[in-house]
Amino acid sequence: MHCPFCQHENTRVIDSRLADEGTTIRRRRECETCGERFSTFETAEIKLPSIVKSDGRREAFDERKLRTSFDRALQKRPVPAEKIEHAVREVIRALRLAGERELPSLRVGECVMAELKKLDQVAYVRYASVYRSFEDVQAFREEIEKLERDLPSLEGLQLPLLDAVEKARK
Repeated sequence: MHCPFCQHENTRVIDSRLADEGTTIRRRRECETCGERFSTFETAEIKLPSIVKSDGRREAFDERKLRTSFDRALQKRPVPAEKIEHAVREVIRALRLAGERELPSLRVGECVMAELKKLDQVAYVRYASVYRSFEDVQAFREEIEKLERDLPSLEGLQLPLLDAVEKARK
């Protein structure tokens, strides 16, 4: 590895540690010429499938877009960054396990919705409203009712969505 300070070709590893829950190796290096120290990160490069958009275009998978989707849906929601990171990794893992060279963007969206449903009900409804192009309040109401039917085990973890709506009406 070239030294980023003096561009010398030889650096030596002085420490290696696992990072990112074992998916990355962090190596502390020292340049044999200038003595400067720096860190490198080593990860396995696994090709993710291309994404086929609804209009037929194909794009390379972009992890930044995935993270942006989660960030927008979870904006101002009390969800720890570690849980968001775990959800992003779960979506990526699901895409890898699909074992296909191309996946429709709808499938990626469904994976994101599944993870958001586990993280935060409000974020899930936010994402679903854009993803499914809700046209009116009735579409929101139907999605919330469906969410309540699907998630009886999460009752008490978050404020019930429909109870708040009912109380607001009265």
